[in-house]
Amino acid sequence: MERMIALDGAQGEGGGQILRSALSLSMITGQPFEISGIRAGRARPGLLRQHLTAVLAAKEICGAEVSGDELGSQWLRFAPGKVRGGEYKFAIGSAGSCMLVLQTVLPALWFADSPARVEVSGGTHNQSAPSADFICRVWEPLLAKMGINQHTTLIKHGFYPAGGGAVVAKVGPVASLSGLQLISRGETVRMSAEALLAAVPYHVGEREVMSLEAYLPLADKKVRVLEGGAGREIRCR
Repeated sequence: MERMIALDGAQGEGGGQILRSALSLSMITGQPFEISGIRAGRARPGLLRQHLTAVLAAKEICGAEVSGDELGSQWLRFAPGKVRGGEYKFAIGSAGSCMLVLQTVLPALWFADSPARVEVSGGTHNQSAPSADFICRVWEPLLAKMGINQHTTLIKHGFYPAGGGAVVAKVGPVASLSGLQLISRGETVRMSAEALLAAVPYHVGEREVMSLEAYLPLADKKVRVLEGGAGREIRCR
C-alpha cells in the first residue's frame, strides 16, 4: 500500500479547497491521504453537506476505503481504488455548490477506462464558487483545447438557500493532454448582460443591468425570470 500522506486542512485560508484538491489528486495518482483540521478556518468547521457529497462521490467513483465521512467531521482518511466510468447521481441535499462537487471528481474521470455521466443536484449559482455558466462557457472551452472531452449541461438553476438546481456532466477518456498557452486576452467582439431572477422583483434585474451599462458598452441586455426558490445572478459575456 502507498504511504499515507498527512495533510493539514487548516493551512492557508483553511477552507474546503484543500480537501477537494486532495480528493482529486488522490483519485488520479492512487495515493492515499489523511487530513485533519478540515475547514478549520471557517465559522462552521468540518464537513458540510457539499463537502461530504464530494467525499462520497469520490468514494463511489473510485471504490475508495474511507473513514471520517460524516457531517461535521474535521478528519478524513481516504484510500482510493480504481477510477471507474459509468453513470453516477449525487444529491447534496442543500444549496451547496454542484459545481465544486463536479470539479472534484471530473478530473479523475478524464483518465477512466470508459465514459462517465455525472448528475449532481443542489446549488448551481453560489457565492464564492464557480457558477454553472462559468463551467460551461469558460472552463470547458479551455479544457477542450487541452484535448479533454467534457460537456456540462445546466438542467435547472439552483440558488441559495433553497437549492433545487441540477447539472449533468458527460466526460470521455482522454487520449492525451496537450499544453495550454494563454498569452493574450484576445479581442473583445461584443459584450452582453443577462440578469436571472427567481422570486425576486423584476425591477431588481433591470437595475442591475442598467448599473452595468453605465460602465460597459453592452450590445445586448435582458432580464429573465426563472422558476424555483428565490435568488438572482447577473452574467456578462
